[in-house]
Amino acid sequence: MVTEKGLTTAKILRAFARFGTLFFGIIVFVFALLSGSEEYGGGFMGIVKNSPNALPWAILLVFVFIAWKWELLGGILISTLGVAMMFFFGFAGDISFSVPFLLILVLIIFGLFFIISWHKRR
Repeated sequence: MVTEKGLTTAKILRAFARFGTLFFGIIVFVFALLSGSEEYGGGFMGIVKNSPNALPWAILLVFVFIAWKWELLGGILISTLGVAMMFFFGFAGDISFSVPFLLILVLIIFGLFFIISWHKRR
């Protein structure tokens, strides 16, 4: 049985997850797209040559679109992408990983918000 309090919590989690993940995804995508373009000569061609660096974040934006339509599936995809990024960025070594780790942790939390929101609606 869905209570009024549970429904309100679900709405808040869903709104926070939707807009938070969208904002987060756009900011990080643009940063990843532009941050290395000067190594390729800058300008439009530098951005095009640097575009593979932004691929994981473009995938995130696709998953955000899916999460807006289907919360459970999107939440699972976003959380799974976050866990996969932990392995991709190689957090097992001795490198300083505090900022990437926190970014990916935020991503996993947003995915969990989608899942919890879906669960509270059921």
